[in-house]
Amino acid sequence: MLKGIDNRLNADVLYVLRSMGHGDALVIADTNFPSDSVARHTVYGELLRMENLSAADAVNAILSVMALDTFVDDFAGRMEVVGEPENVPTVQAEVQAEIDRAEGTPRPMIGIERFDFYDRARESYAVIQTGERRFYGCFLFRKGVIPPEA
Repeated sequence: MLKGIDNRLNADVLYVLRSMGHGDALVIADTNFPSDSVARHTVYGELLRMENLSAADAVNAILSVMALDTFVDDFAGRMEVVGEPENVPTVQAEVQAEIDRAEGTPRPMIGIERFDFYDRARESYAVIQTGERRFYGCFLFRKGVIPPEA
């Protein structure tokens, strides 16, 4: 255990979050996402796991140490429901609430069509698979910057 570090963040996840740079993308995936095969195409190349957590719990832990990109509209994205791109399932609303809490202001995620999401995921820095069993619990986050202290 480390002081000030959320204990839901394991060593592998912390290593990757620290290794990522500004603008790098991170995928948070549910249990149905083809996480292992997609992760092999990422920069990191290996699947990371936060298996006993819901998507919202994993995002809460991740955003406790990672800033989101403030320079782009696609700072956070959600996999769209097939045939219903405007539908925001409960799992996605919960993650949106975690983003808003971390940001201190509402910043809506963009919707990403399913196969476009897969393509973006393969080009990401890393994939973290959660224990989320609800459908459409897949998200993409862009790492932001932490400004220097005054």
